[in-house]
Amino acid sequence: MSAVVASPVHRARVLRALGVVPWRMRAVETVAPMEHAAASQPQQATAGANVVVVVPRGCAVRELDLLGRALSAFGPQLARAPRIEALNDEPMQVPHAAAYLVFGQAQAHALGRVLSADVMRNAHIVLADAPSDILAQAASKRRLWQALRALRRALAIGKQA
Repeated sequence: MSAVVASPVHRARVLRALGVVPWRMRAVETVAPMEHAAASQPQQATAGANVVVVVPRGCAVRELDLLGRALSAFGPQLARAPRIEALNDEPMQVPHAAAYLVFGQAQAHALGRVLSADVMRNAHIVLADAPSDILAQAASKRRLWQALRALRRALAIGKQA
């Protein structure tokens, strides 16, 4: 049996016919020292994030799994949103975002202490029940879905503006 070597054009045509999108490695970008120092700050590292999810510290695996599946159901923007664990008495690093999804009243108070008034005025903050309540109560699950729909609507309006 002899092997036939296909040309790159033929290979691209066959992959396109099969519905396969070939991936390419991106070129490595060099970063100037001043830009690198700014990029290391937490606010700059996720400045492109439209949504930040704030969860209580010490959530059970079942609770995090439930939240992950709920966020995945509303698209990649919410599924890939950075998640920050919050506790009342500990300071947290929160990046600036267009919207915040906060699970639990205590985390909402902690977020309010960290964010400036300007950021809070410009951001859309959605409060949902604590993950333990969502796992146990049907009413909490309904409120979660309502909160996710409101968040999706707010992000869609933000893109249009």
